[in-house]
Amino acid sequence: MSLSVDTTLLMISGDGAIPLTWWNVAIAALMLLVAVCVSSALRLRLEQQIIVAGARCFIQLTVLGLVLKRVFATESPVYVLAMAGALGGLAAMEVSRWRSKRTVKGLFWIAFFSIFGSAMLVGMVGATFAMNFDPPLKASLFIPVLGMVLSNSMVGVSLGIDSVLASVDTRRDTLENMLCFGASRWEAVRPIAAEAARTAMLPSITSASITGLIAIPGMMSGQILSGAKVMDAARYQQVILFLIMASVALGTAVSVIMVSFVVIDAQPKLRPELIHLRAAGGNKSSGSGSIGGVATPRSGLSSRTSTIVHLKKWKGGGASEDGRSHCSV
Repeated sequence: MSLSVDTTLLMISGDGAIPLTWWNVAIAALMLLVAVCVSSALRLRLEQQIIVAGARCFIQLTVLGLVLKRVFATESPVYVLAMAGALGGLAAMEVSRWRSKRTVKGLFWIAFFSIFGSAMLVGMVGATFAMNFDPPLKASLFIPVLGMVLSNSMVGVSLGIDSVLASVDTRRDTLENMLCFGASRWEAVRPIAAEAARTAMLPSITSASITGLIAIPGMMSGQILSGAKVMDAARYQQVILFLIMASVALGTAVSVIMVSFVVIDAQPKLRPELIHLRAAGGNKSSGSGSIGGVATPRSGLSSRTSTIVHLKKWKGGGASEDGRSHCSV
């Protein structure tokens, strides 16, 4: 049974919600003192981060509310697409500038294409066929759905990219040996891409598996508080979770493959010098093989040994008939 537009409008509009004032928000903000006190008592040194996070939450949600109020009033597809692009750009900036411990050239555009592309594709299909939005780009319906899908895709893409770049850094010898023994570009990157995709997809899968058993989703709770019927809220939450899982899987797959193909070029040749560690302030440091100018150790003989097992598979590419590689590592 699909949700009608009228039912969805009721759930999103919050006509049955208890109105809150800024005093209510201020009272809730005082609860942050609990987190500050815990951090201070345990000497976690998180007090500043807690205060900054709370301030960012207040400012960002206030600005978002003002912007969405104007966008919802226009109901123009152009404004909806512009808003979606802005959200995608902010998500890509968050991944490329703040979340990723390592970075490569063009990471912003890789993140943007992966996050925005997957969220828009899945969101449009879901809005049109699963939720029966008419029109699909109706601002008051599509933007809230897209925001939830985008935020989860951002987390998945961030985890996937970090995993790929970390694997390239720690398994450099293994990758070099594979390429020297004749492995193709895809054969070299597939193990690290698969591991990264698995790491990135597990949180959304776990979240879906415990929803309704251990956790009641915040979105479903909000709809119930807004006056929606419980079963309507449950079905709506199910649709959103399925869209999130699809978007995370698609965005993660695209991002890990694109990043993998950056660090292993078309020759194919490993390019670890393109990876940069990010300093604490969000600035780039030296290449992935060094921290503060000091070279970090490679993965050692164990990685070489594990790769030689595949010599026969790639013999005739980079290896000669007597089993010796033509390139030095």
